[in-house]
Amino acid sequence: MAGSKKKKVVVLGSTGSIGQNALKVARNLPEHMEVVGLGAARSVGKLAEQLAETGARHACLSDPDSAQSLAAQLSDDITLYSGEDGLVELATLEEADIVLVSIVGVAGLRPALAALEAGKDLAVASKEILVMAGEQVMETARRTGAKVLPVDSEHNAIFQCLEGRSPQEVSRLILTASGGPFRELPAADLAKVSTEDALKHPTWEMGPKITIDSATLFNKGLEMIEARWLFGVEMDRVEVIIHPQSIIHSMVEFTDSSMLAQLSVTDMCFPIQYAITWPERVANTLPPLDLAELAKLNFETPRFDDFPALNLARRAGEVGGSLPAVMNAANEVAVARFLQGDCSFPQIWEHVEAVMDAHGVIVKPNLDELIAADAWARTVSF
Repeated sequence: MAGSKKKKVVVLGSTGSIGQNALKVARNLPEHMEVVGLGAARSVGKLAEQLAETGARHACLSDPDSAQSLAAQLSDDITLYSGEDGLVELATLEEADIVLVSIVGVAGLRPALAALEAGKDLAVASKEILVMAGEQVMETARRTGAKVLPVDSEHNAIFQCLEGRSPQEVSRLILTASGGPFRELPAADLAKVSTEDALKHPTWEMGPKITIDSATLFNKGLEMIEARWLFGVEMDRVEVIIHPQSIIHSMVEFTDSSMLAQLSVTDMCFPIQYAITWPERVANTLPPLDLAELAKLNFETPRFDDFPALNLARRAGEVGGSLPAVMNAANEVAVARFLQGDCSFPQIWEHVEAVMDAHGVIVKPNLDELIAADAWARTVSF
């Protein structure tokens, strides 16, 4: 659209895979997107490179020692923040229009809420934000008039299919899942899988934590809870179907039994671009989908008994309160143990279930109580 406003964007988690893809989108669409701030944890060299490339004049490293190292390399015209307070400063920059948060873990929660409180639109790629505090996030957005724009390919697909439709018109939100590397592996063999096997995702290139979550299907469970809050539907209207090709990114079934789906090649630049440029659709250099080459698209019912993560997530989403935060934290601990070789693959969901069973749910937690529940779940012995 001629004369449309260029979006000024802050990227938190800029050195991770989502952040790097966001900067790729910025390179591809310089007339639509200007990066004004970059935040990371401790990647000094990478962040310095990104600042030089983008020309962003605001930066933050949440690790204070890393921030000190970076400070010595920066010119005086770049403002450098550090720590959690620094991420909040970056998320509330006066000049920013939209803040993309792709920080793994609870660290992205306060900056995300701060951005919304400041009236900034929030492009959310960190699952923890909506899993832990979906109710608070969406209430804050409604109160301030800010938009919450999903970056996950599945939620972005649903967002595109809904386009202003009321939740009352929705029969089902159907999240697609690749099924991960063990989609066809017999249940008896799951205890024998190696870390190396679990890190071989058949479709996406992602960080180790989310790759393991894809193998257990916990990532899809977390996405179910996210969808419940993002789109204002109950958990019983959120479903998962296995779609190995990952071409249909998700679907919406409406009350008249019509179904809409969003399709594209598997490239995270698509949902990132749509979240940033919404409500416009902007031409780019990304590859189009060749339907004739696809031949066929397959769908399967998930193996709920063999991969219990989906049922655990449904339980957490239905109970609500502090339980989703506890489930998420327990899963992070279990995945870290698996990646270190300290537990078997099935012990991931066994540990999560045990921690959920041991938790006394807080029905209407505030932010401090959610963070405390997260911290408690990390202390429960394996």
